[in-house]
Amino acid sequence: MIRFGAILVAAVSSLTLRASGGGQESFSRGQNIAPVYEGWEQNNDGSFNLVFGYFNRNWEEAIDVAVGAENTLDPGGPDQGQPTHFLPRRNRFVFRVRAPKDFGKREIVWTLVSHGKTERAYASLKPDYFIDDSVIMSNNGAAGMGGTDATLVGNKRPVLTIEGGTSRTLKAGESISLVAAAIDDGIPKPRPMGRVNPNFASRFTVDSATGLRLSWFVYRGSGNVTFDPPQIKVWEDTRDGGGSPWSYGFRTPPVPPDGKWVVRATFPEPGTYVLRCLAHDGGLSTAEDLTVTVR
Repeated sequence: MIRFGAILVAAVSSLTLRASGGGQESFSRGQNIAPVYEGWEQNNDGSFNLVFGYFNRNWEEAIDVAVGAENTLDPGGPDQGQPTHFLPRRNRFVFRVRAPKDFGKREIVWTLVSHGKTERAYASLKPDYFIDDSVIMSNNGAAGMGGTDATLVGNKRPVLTIEGGTSRTLKAGESISLVAAAIDDGIPKPRPMGRVNPNFASRFTVDSATGLRLSWFVYRGSGNVTFDPPQIKVWEDTRDGGGSPWSYGFRTPPVPPDGKWVVRATFPEPGTYVLRCLAHDGGLSTAEDLTVTVR
C-alpha cells in the first residue's frame, strides 16, 4: 500500500519554491494559502479522523481568514475546528474532523480563499491516504530527512495539561499568565539539527530537531498577541538561524525542572482569540486550546 503521508514530503517540497526564469524564487508576502489533506486515521470505535494541514506560500506573512464562505468545510460546515490565523509556510497535521464509521465514499472539502485565490482540499477514505503515527513522525522529520528508524518505535504523544481552565476574560492591553505542564516518554531522544552543509544549496525533505518542546501560538484571532518569552516556532522555518526546530543548528531547550512552562501573553486589541498550546517531541504532538475574550 502506498501511504499518502509518506510521499507528502516530496510532493509539498515541490511547492516551496517557484521557478522563475530558470532560477527559483520565494516570497515574503502576497501569496495565498493552500489547504492540505494529510490523510485519514482509524479510531478504535470504527470512526475515522480526516486530518488537515495547510501551506502558506509566504515566508513572513501570517494571514487571517474568518470562518465563513472563504474558510469553510462542507458538508457539515462552515466551522469544523479549522484555524483562522494561518502561520507562514508548511503546517502539518493541524486539525482533525471526525467521520462516522459509515462514511464510505463521501468527501469533506475544505475551501480557503486568500489573496483573491480559491483553493480546496478533498478529504476521502481512499486507501492511499491512510496515515498512522509512523507516517506522521516521518513527515515531521523525527528521524531526519523524511525517514524513519528503530529509534522511533514505541513513541507516544506527550501528555499536556493547561492549568486554570480553558477560557479567560480580560481587557485590551492586559496580559495573562499561561501555565502548561507536559511530560514525554523520552522517545525519540533529543537530537539537535546539524549545521548547514555547504555542498547542498537546500533541503527537499523535512528534517527536525527532536526532544520535548512546548509553544503557544494564535490559532484563531487577528490581533497582535505577543508572548514573553518568545515561543519556539511551530511552522517549518528552515532558514539558517531561524530559531525553529527545522533550522540548522537548533537545539531543543531543556525541559523546565518542574515540567511546567510559564508564558505571559499580552492582548493589545479586543476580540476573541483561541490560543493553541502545542507539546511536541519532534515526532508526535499534543495540542490543547484556550479561548481568550478581550474586551
